Amino acid sequence: MLSRRIIPCLDFEGERVVKGVNFQDLQDMGNVVELGTAYERQGADEITMLDVSATPEGRSHTTTTVRALRAQLSIPLTVGGGVRSVDDARALLDAGADKVSVNTAAVRDPSLLDRMSAEFGAQCTVLAIDAKRDGSSWQILTHSGSEDAKRDAIEWAEEACTRGVGEILLTSFDRDGTGAGYDTELLRAISSRVEVPIIASGGAATTQHLIDALSAGADAVLAASIFHRREFTVGDVKQALQDAGIEVRP
Repeated sequence: MLSRRIIPCLDFEGERVVKGVNFQDLQDMGNVVELGTAYERQGADEITMLDVSATPEGRSHTTTTVRALRAQLSIPLTVGGGVRSVDDARALLDAGADKVSVNTAAVRDPSLLDRMSAEFGAQCTVLAIDAKRDGSSWQILTHSGSEDAKRDAIEWAEEACTRGVGEILLTSFDRDGTGAGYDTELLRAISSRVEVPIIASGGAATTQHLIDALSAGADAVLAASIFHRREFTVGDVKQALQDAGIEVRP
C-alpha cells in the first residue's frame, strides 16, 4: 500500500479562497498564495485549487492565480474549474498545474477525457465527480453543484476509467462543508469498482473522519474547512493518521 496523501483544497474566486456548505453561501477564507504556501510548510503532499465560479459564469479558468501560486509552491498542484477543452487543460499545465481536473465538460462530452489522456497522459487527467445521494445510489451534479446530470455516479466513474483518467476526485455534495464526515458508503461503492486512486472530498471535521475515509477505500483525503479555520494543521492530521497505523508521507 502506498503512503496516503493529505491534500488541502483551495476553492477560489479571483485571488481569494472561499468555502461554503453544499457549495453555497461562500465565505472568504484568505489569499490563495498565502494559504497554499502555508499548507506546504505544514507538510501537505499536494494542493488542489478549484475555480468555483468559472463554469457557472461560462468562462475559462483564471491562469493568473495558478501562476502566482506555482511561483511559490514546490509540491504537486491539481487545478480545475472552467476546463472545457484540451486547450483549456494545456493552458493550466502551462501555467504550472501538474494535473488538471475536469467535471462538467467531461459529462457533456466524455471523449474529452480520451483526448486529455492521449495528449497529456493519465497522470495529468483527473475526473472530478460531485455526487448527490439519491436513495441507494448517487447522481452526478455539474456546474458547481447547481445542475443534476441525471447520471449514475458509479457508472460514470467506471466509464471514465476506460477513457484514461488517472485519478478521481470524489466529492459528496451532501457532506460538503457540513462537518458530518465523508460519505464512506459512496467511497466504498466507487473504490470497489475502479482501480485508479480515489481522493475523498466533502465533510471532514475531525481526524477520525479522515481515518474513516481511508479505511473505506480512499487513497488520499482532501479537506478545506478544517485547515482554513485552523482547527488542525496538516501536521496534526498526519500525526493522527500515523497513530492509527496509517502510513503517510513525511
